[in-house]
This record gives sequence, C-alpha cells and structure tokens, in this order.
Amino acid sequence: MSSHDSIPAIILGCIIIGVVLLDAFETVVLPRRVTRHFRLTAWFYRRTWIPWKNIAAHIRTPARQQSFLGYFGPLSLILLLEFWAASLILGFALLQYGIGGHEQLSHEPITFGRIIYHSGQTFFTLGYGDILPTSSLARALSVLEAGMGFAFLGVVIGYLPVVYGSFSRREIQISMLDARAGSPPTASELLVRLAGSSENPAIDQIVLDEVLRDWERWAGELLESGISYPVLSFFRSQHSNQSWLGALMTMLDVTSLLITGIEGIHPGQARLTFAMARHAAVDLAQVVNARYDPQAPERLTDAEFDRLRETLAAAGLKLRSTDEGRQKLTKLRSMYEPYLHSTARNLMVALPPWQQLAKTRDNWQAGPWDRMIQAKGLAVLGQKPIQPRTNEDHF
Repeated sequence: MSSHDSIPAIILGCIIIGVVLLDAFETVVLPRRVTRHFRLTAWFYRRTWIPWKNIAAHIRTPARQQSFLGYFGPLSLILLLEFWAASLILGFALLQYGIGGHEQLSHEPITFGRIIYHSGQTFFTLGYGDILPTSSLARALSVLEAGMGFAFLGVVIGYLPVVYGSFSRREIQISMLDARAGSPPTASELLVRLAGSSENPAIDQIVLDEVLRDWERWAGELLESGISYPVLSFFRSQHSNQSWLGALMTMLDVTSLLITGIEGIHPGQARLTFAMARHAAVDLAQVVNARYDPQAPERLTDAEFDRLRETLAAAGLKLRSTDEGRQKLTKLRSMYEPYLHSTARNLMVALPPWQQLAKTRDNWQAGPWDRMIQAKGLAVLGQKPIQPRTNEDHF
C-alpha cells in the first residue's frame, strides 16, 4: 500500500474511533443531555425508528401493533452495541491497513478485507494467529484494540442491568396507577376514586398529598433516567393501555385541576408535582426530537369540560368553573399538552383522555380464565353467562 493511500485510511480510522468512543461515553457514562447537532446514537435511532414505525403503521390490530413496537426498545439497544463494535472494528482496520506491517501465514497478499477480519478477531480476542502484526506499531495497535474489546465487554455487562433496573422502577409506579386511575388512567378517575376511598364525599388532603409526592419523585426519576438512558423512551409498558407518557399526562391533568381549584383542597403539593412533571415532559420531548405541532387535536372541549365538572361534582368535588378558572386551566394545559402530544406522535403512543366515556375494566380485573370461570359459576345457578370486556393484551 502506498503512503499516498495510507494517510487517508489512517485519518478516517482515527475519526471513526474518536466519534464512536465519544458517542459511547456520552450515551453510557455522561449523565446529561447532549445538544450537539450531530450525534452518532441520535443518527442511529432516526435511521432505525422511522422505518420501524412505518412498518408498524400498516399493522391494523392495535394490540399486535403495540407488541411489534415493543420489540424496538430492547432490540435497538442490542443493535446499538453491535453498531458501536462494528464501527470500532472498521476504524482499527483502517489504522492497521494504513500503517501496514502484517504477514499472513500462507504468504497470501494482505487485503483490506483480511485486515477487517484480523481487526475483528483482535477486538473480540479470538487470537487465531493466521494474520500476524510484524511491526512494532502494528503490534501496539493490536494490543490497544484487544484492550478496548475487553472494555467494550465491560460496558455491555454494566450497561444492560442499569437500563433494565431503571425501566423496572419506572413500571412499578405505572402498574400501581392501574387500581387508582383505571386502565388507561384518567385524571377524573383518579380524583373520583380518591374521593370514594374516604369516609366523607371528599378527598383526604393527607392521602392526596402522599400520592402526589410519590408521583413527584416518579417524575424526577423519569427525567433522570430518560436523560441518562434515552433508549428508555422506546421501552413500552407490559400492557398496551399503559405507558410512561400516559401516566405523566394523567398526573399533569390531575395537578392542573387541583391548581385550578377544587373546593376544600389545598393545591400546595399539586404545584410541586406539576412543576416536576412538566419539567420531565419538556426535557424528554427534546430527547426524542419531538417537534411542535400547531394542529394538535383539542383534548378538552367546552362540552367535555362540563361533563368532567359534573363527574367530579357527583363525587363531591366542586371544580372552579368560572371564566377565570377556565382560563387558568387552559394556560396550565398549554404548558405541557403540546410537548406530550408531539412526543406521543413520535413514539406512536396513545394519550389518555380526561375521562373515559364508557366504563372499562382495570387490567387487574382481566384474566385469560375469567370467561370460563364466570360461565362455570353461572351454569351452577342456571343462568346465562355475561360476556365480559376482555383486556386487549389477551388475544
């Protein structure tokens, strides 16, 4: 190989290795959001998520579509690690090819393809020995690449458990919301159930503040884990009618109503929870590269607001419904709904409404044997079984 050809190969190899190492450091080690115009990981996810999402758009069954989308998060994490490894192997192969100083046992000519093979077996420390570095520089580079291969294995071993630990902590709170706010969760259902759990037809302030403090902490952990490990945004919940976006929207809806004003309830803790949840909504929208959509659908029309107020009033919760109150609620909604709507559109996640028009069963009430058990019990009584509403996860 001539020196005229070796210099570009060396330069290109150094660039590839530098970009990959910087990107891996920023993704795995650096606990903050990086705002550079070009990032390798961001480029990787744009090139893989968009076609994956386009394929999912052609799946008509909602449960199967969500199941297909659920594969992307874990699979993309594995593909990203493989992408980094392949890029490092290519970068070191360019350096080895540029500096020369290699000998093959069969005395065949050293081609770039064989140097890539040599780089791969060095990176994964296979050590077949059929291609040998003969110069001091080539040997030193091989030792450096083998050490980097060990370091890469350590990153994989340490990175995956941390990501899945963060995912597990996120999902525990989302699962607990099922019995509190329905499936999918809604703001009205959460407030109505909290009111119904007290002796008087009103919400216990102590219980409410405790719930809101738990969700304030959850929103803080969601923000921290979402920025430190952006791939978590693509990890979906176990049930197709649950999501971290839906839970975040529900808590922002709830705190917005409390801040607007519900008779007999102090909104102090609601303001703190709203601030933390809104912070998470804004920053995580930037993590997934969400764009503002001026054509976002209206979530709470005047008719829906009146129906929501009536539902709360039936549970003993008097919502402030003056013009000033409506303006305040509209202003609060404008602070988070555009961000969550754009994030949901990017991730193909359905956002929950303010309240469910039709009564649905919670996830904990659904099971694959429910229909058979009900039919057996009613058969004993000589009655016809009622067809229950089944959870869409069971198909």
